Amino acid sequence: MAECEGSEAYRNLKAWQEAMRLAEIVYALAKKLPDEERFGMVGQMRRAVVSIPSNTAEGSGRGSPMDFGRFLRNARGSLMELETLVLLSERFRYLSREDVIDYWPQSRLVGRLLNGLIRDLKRRLRGGPPNGAEEG
Repeated sequence: MAECEGSEAYRNLKAWQEAMRLAEIVYALAKKLPDEERFGMVGQMRRAVVSIPSNTAEGSGRGSPMDFGRFLRNARGSLMELETLVLLSERFRYLSREDVIDYWPQSRLVGRLLNGLIRDLKRRLRGGPPNGAEEG
């Protein structure tokens, strides 16, 4: 990936990169849901997954650690919403366990990365050193 500067620095965040991969997985899953869910669950899943990298990027561009943290918490909330929708899709038998085999590890990874960024920002806001776990 090319080096990013200024307003594109969010592209270097591993949380953003992995959330983009999660979006690809979810869009493929959404195609497997029945047509009658096109404006219901499919749309909600797509909005939730798009919100994760979008909030990460927007928060990064705000220039304030406090704002960044707020947007990261929004992204984490969208991840929880998405997980609920995937669980419902399994319960309704729209998706099988095999269908979601790639989803769960990627979702957990994105959650860990978001939580790590949030913890790092809290540490910095309290004047502590960043842990450096989110670089590159």
